[in-house]
Parts: sequence; structure tokens; C-alpha cells
Amino acid sequence: MSTVSNSAKEQGTQEASDADQMSRGSLSMAWYGLVSAMFFIYVGALVGQLYGTVNAIIGLVLTIAVYGSINAYLSRYAGTNRLTVALLSRSLLGRSGAIIATLIFCATAIYYAVFEGIIVATAFQAQFGGSFNVWCLVVVAYSTPLVIGGVRKFLDKLNGALMPIYWLGLIAACIWASVKYGFNSGWISAGGTVTDNSLTTGGPGWLAAFGIYMGVWVLMMYTMDFASLARRRDLTFHATITFGWVFYVFAFGANALIGIFLFHSIPGTEAAESGIAVGLVKMMGLLGLLVVFVSQTRINTANYALGAQNLEEVGKRVGLRVPYPAYVIVSSVIIYVLMISGGFLAHLYQALLIQGIVVTSWVAIAVTHIAIERARGLRPLGADLPESAFPAVNGAGLLAWLIATAVGLGLFFSDFAWKGTWGAILTAVLAAILYAAFAGMSFKTLARVQR
Repeated sequence: MSTVSNSAKEQGTQEASDADQMSRGSLSMAWYGLVSAMFFIYVGALVGQLYGTVNAIIGLVLTIAVYGSINAYLSRYAGTNRLTVALLSRSLLGRSGAIIATLIFCATAIYYAVFEGIIVATAFQAQFGGSFNVWCLVVVAYSTPLVIGGVRKFLDKLNGALMPIYWLGLIAACIWASVKYGFNSGWISAGGTVTDNSLTTGGPGWLAAFGIYMGVWVLMMYTMDFASLARRRDLTFHATITFGWVFYVFAFGANALIGIFLFHSIPGTEAAESGIAVGLVKMMGLLGLLVVFVSQTRINTANYALGAQNLEEVGKRVGLRVPYPAYVIVSSVIIYVLMISGGFLAHLYQALLIQGIVVTSWVAIAVTHIAIERARGLRPLGADLPESAFPAVNGAGLLAWLIATAVGLGLFFSDFAWKGTWGAILTAVLAAILYAAFAGMSFKTLARVQR
């Protein structure tokens, strides 16, 4: 009887703690806004162009398996313990290190908002002409109000309504291209421009494709922040459907195949994000513009929201007390300024690759920390603990992060022919090994917090 009573009491406590969390459907629709990034279509087309369709597909299968597994793992942990990137970083890096991680996450979300926003502004200009800067202002002006109320209140409704338009639009684009230019049956067997796949250049093309997709491990940071909003009773569903392999079958798999097909089907299309978008507008007119508009609006609601939320977190950590809408406006102004900066897109892409190295190190350390924590039967340091309870610096975690990141950046700026394939992989492996080696020191530091 006692066991039954305790179980009922525990269930009641869990349901009460879930009362202010997002429902299964709302959180899924909010997260699935990310599935429509033109960036995923562009990456698929790029990988197919470089290494051939077959290698791209093999790399995608490996990528989906790894992403699905890691994000299922992180989503369960974040949802169970209500831990965001900022809150977990207090354990990994200490208070000061957490500010750095949060700032990097904020900058990455803002950069992606710029990256995607430029695409829709370019599509508007391709259809209607006019000033690029004015179209950038239009994009920022309509995107900002969508997240003023926060991710919980709007993203699920918006993304649920727009998702069918996105997929139907892409299917229509494939049919349109086949009818207008003729069906290209050779796209599935098309080879790549990179024909030297020896070990001196990095190895097989499918592994190089996998390495390219490691550049967007920031989605694992996104996963933690979204999963912290989940109800605990929904975590099994979210680990598979929302944040797991099912999502990546659509986000990476379906988008990549569509990107590869359109690249080989629309004459003159470049394997670039703006190239795919402009190609759709030139081929389909207003319908193509609608597809681009819907896809970018869905993804950018998440980018704008996460950028503003993490900017708010940085503000709180340095002692600022400003309402959330003010952070949305500030981040939107930053986004607009970056969008209209001449020639910024090329520098932005390089900045995203560099930040990808930093993010890859953080993710590897986070996964290693959680695994060791569970192996030792330790209780996670929860969101309820005050900031002052944590050390200013967790030297072990910060050292592992900095060393792995430094090595990753060294490879990025090196002349090694194999860096594109092995750079991100070696960075992640090194970060995990270093944190595991320093784990004794790290958890000794954290033990003082639990007292």
C-alpha cells in the first residue's frame, strides 16, 4: 500500500510540475518550424554536387542516426531536469563560462536569422524588384511581432498552419521542374565534383558529407532549450518524434533529396541557398515566393525567439533587468543591421562555421558530462539552484572546451586537405576525451554545490 501511495504521490507531483509546460502537440509544432529551413535544401544540394547523390544519401543516413540518437538523449535529460543550455553550462563551465556559452548560442541564433532573412529578402527582390535594404526591413518588421509573446504562445500555431503549405509547395516545385524542363532521371546516380576520395583528402565522400552536417550541431543546443519546455510524461514521444530520428528524416533527408533534385532539374541553379530560392521564384513566380516566404518565416520564428531569449539570459547574468520584448527588439535591430551590411553573407557563413566548432565542443562535453553523471548515480544540478551556488569557473570543463575548440579552429584555418572531413569529428572526440579525463576534478568542484 505504501508503494502504491508513494507512486501516486510522485505521479501527482510530476503532473503538477508539468502544469505550466507545453503540450505535446504545441511543442512539436514549435520545433518542427525548423524543418523548413532553406539552409537544409542548400546543404543537401551542396553535398550532392560535391560528392555525388549516392555518397550524399549514405552520409545523410549516418547523420540522421547520430543526430537522432544524441538529440533523443539530450531531450530526455533537458525535459526531465528543466535544464536549458544556459543552466547546464553552469555545471559544465561555471557561472562565467555559462555566460560565454549563452552568448555564443545567442549569436548563432541571430546569425542564422540573418542568413535565412537574407534569403527571403532576395526572393522578394527577385519577384518584385526594388531596394534590397527595404525588403530586409520588411522581413524584420513582420518577423519581430511573431515572437514578442514568446515561443510558447505563438510558434506552435504558426508553424502548424504553415507546414502543409511548405511541403505541398516543395512537391509542386519538383513536379513543376519536371514538367517545364523534363524529368532528369540521372539525378539519383549523379557524381560529384570531388573525385579524389583518398585518405590524403579525407576519405570517402559519404564521410565528408557527414562532416559537413556536423557544422550544424547547434541544433542540439536548440533541442535542449525547446525540450526544457516539455512535459515529463511526453518525453518518450519527443525523444523519437519531435527531437529524434523522425524529425531528421524530414529536416535533413527529405530536404536534401529535394535540394539535389532541384539542383539537377532547374537549369542555371547554383548550389547556394539564395540560388535555390531565386531559382524557385524565377520558375514558379508568386507560388515559388510563397514557398520561400513560408519556409523562412517558420524557421526564423525559432531563430528570433532563441536569439532574444538567450540575449535576455546574458542580460540577467550581467545584472540587467529588462523586459523580454525589449530584447526581441534589440536582437531584431542587430539582425537588420547585419542583413544590410554589404558583402556580409560570405563573412557570415565563415562565422557560422567557426561557431560550429565551438558548439561541437560544447555538445561533446555536455553528452560526456551527462553520461558520467548517470554512471556515478549523481543528481543533476537543477534549475532551482541559485546562480550564486555555482563556482565562477569550472576549470575542468572550461579547459576541455577551450583546448578542443582551439584545436578545431587550428584545423579550420590550416591547409590540411582532410580538414573538412575530419576537423569537426576530431574536435568532438577530443572534447569528450578531455572532459572525461578531467571528470574527477569537475565533479569534485560540483560536489560543493550540492552541499
